[in-house]
Amino acid sequence: MHMTRRAARGAGVVLPLLVLAACGGEKKGATADSTAAATTPSAATDSARDTTAAAGAAAAGAGAAYAHAATITGFKTPESVKYDADLDIYFVSNINGNPSQKDGNGFISRVRTDNNTVEELRFIEGGKNGVVLNAPKGMAIAGDTLIVADIDAVRMFNKRTGMPIASVDLSAKKATFLNDVAVGSDGSVYVTDTGIRFGPKGEMSHPGTDQIFKIAGRTATVAVSGATLAGPNGITWDSANGRFVVAPFSGKALLTWKAGDASAAEMVTGAGQFDGVEVLSGGRVLASSWADSSVTLFQGNNATKVATGVPSPADIGVDTKRNRLLVPIFTGDKVEVFDIR
Repeated sequence: MHMTRRAARGAGVVLPLLVLAACGGEKKGATADSTAAATTPSAATDSARDTTAAAGAAAAGAGAAYAHAATITGFKTPESVKYDADLDIYFVSNINGNPSQKDGNGFISRVRTDNNTVEELRFIEGGKNGVVLNAPKGMAIAGDTLIVADIDAVRMFNKRTGMPIASVDLSAKKATFLNDVAVGSDGSVYVTDTGIRFGPKGEMSHPGTDQIFKIAGRTATVAVSGATLAGPNGITWDSANGRFVVAPFSGKALLTWKAGDASAAEMVTGAGQFDGVEVLSGGRVLASSWADSSVTLFQGNNATKVATGVPSPADIGVDTKRNRLLVPIFTGDKVEVFDIR
């Protein structure tokens, strides 16, 4: 999640230093496609860089790269994208400032899937309608409930109305940087804690513990902690194998972990500085990396970069209806959309 490149210990959010200042003004009138996005100088630069990167990948024989489908703009430090098949929309979490600051100005956007436009930028907004939301990061959906990681608390909202349902405060459990959320087979909520903190000028430290919390009902416990988690950032449930896949920001390998295990195990190595992770059919796993500005498809021991030239790729999502990869560009205030092959 953020800082000029995701500093040392990332999280579904590891912020690059200087990015906080860069995310200053609110963008209005979110656009729907890459052509419209290219109307600003910064978007044009990003587009040129992406085109160059794609051409380089093709020249290197990277025939499996996903085709770019759209660019959705108008966000404020977007950290996570979650597709809801029930409503057929995308939710996008917006930190809107320092990812460690309890400033009350975080928000969740609703995005239309038919034309890739922002339907409601501030669908859920901190400070309005009884909502408490500071720096929202990873999200999960259980029934009609949208579950959001927010620094040291987990917020729950009605996904249809945006109204708050509950909050589980993990500060007494010494949560420092809650980053991503996944729901297990038993309905319990699992939340990664990367253990980092960003100061007022974006300086990063690691005062906390690398750990994963379990929330059953409204009761939170530490499910696993320790060095093997390597700054746990993204997390997703792998139903086919009855396990979680964890993307560490500080390690070079994606991890697997089963509830009850005392430590995580290495699954496959990659570029490192991982952020988002999603499991596809057939044992395939997608993971974003700040280290090389890419999203890689892992299948067994094979790794293929399917999206390149995506700087600060945060907590990715997958549109299972249209078979699309959704990549929030943390430092670019936009979401890139790719067709999965």
